[in-house]
Amino acid sequence: MGFLDECAEFVRRHEPLAPYTSLRIGGAADVLAQPRSVDELVRLLDGCRNQKLQVRVLGGGRNVLVRDDGVPGVVVRLCEPAFCQIQVEDRHVRVGAGCRLSALISEAARHSLAGIESLIGIPGTVGGAIRTNAGSRSMSIGQLVRQVDILDRDGNIRTCSLQEIPSGPQGILLEDALLLAAEFDLEPGDADSILRRLRRFWIHRKANQPLSFQASARVFRDPRGQTATELIEQAGLVGTRVGGAEVCERNANYVIAHPGTTARDVLQLIDLIRSRVQERSGVRLQLELVVW
Repeated sequence: MGFLDECAEFVRRHEPLAPYTSLRIGGAADVLAQPRSVDELVRLLDGCRNQKLQVRVLGGGRNVLVRDDGVPGVVVRLCEPAFCQIQVEDRHVRVGAGCRLSALISEAARHSLAGIESLIGIPGTVGGAIRTNAGSRSMSIGQLVRQVDILDRDGNIRTCSLQEIPSGPQGILLEDALLLAAEFDLEPGDADSILRRLRRFWIHRKANQPLSFQASARVFRDPRGQTATELIEQAGLVGTRVGGAEVCERNANYVIAHPGTTARDVLQLIDLIRSRVQERSGVRLQLELVVW
């Protein structure tokens, strides 16, 4: 991996990934890269392709479980200012994929732009939210995206709609491309009404999430017409522990990682939940959590 010496200013070898995920557990990345510009990102990806190194993109880490033995290849974080800018023009908001979703929502509210309030309280980055089509029961983020900029395998930036990108059960499928930025089409609104809705959505979401100091992650996708939370509760699994991993009491579709928890603990708890829920309801829960 000699090309990495040329990228020494923005790469770190054998970097623990736990601090970058909401579960705060797991091993190290062979290489963690945080490029400071599109040019640096292109140079990094070219080197990875030439060396046949696997590349993963880590956003806010809210839905990622890193295995205890770590992650081979290169993990990329688009966390530098070049990938986190927000620009507002009339009803259109252009935002970098590395920007926190909470920052986008706050900036939209500051400009009296409505439509995205129900996503308040969803952790992570804009890029991660778009890739997984994060949302509430009333809407998803993809409904608000006018267009996206992606960096293709040849180093070209291409602008397209989300409808032009293949998708699967866990969101859009970019294959060798990276999401760089998105443009949102929002509605002008009354500032006071927007703030009231933000407070209401914030209170509701936080009441159904683990406490802010707890290391946690949402685990399963909701089956059609049901919720994973209800199925787990009906199976009598609230508070169940494997090692340091526990089914959250506030919302059973979250796993809490207490101090000393290993990724193995979480994986064993997931297997237990799946088997118990299937025994009771016949439903095979599908993972929303991404395991690296």
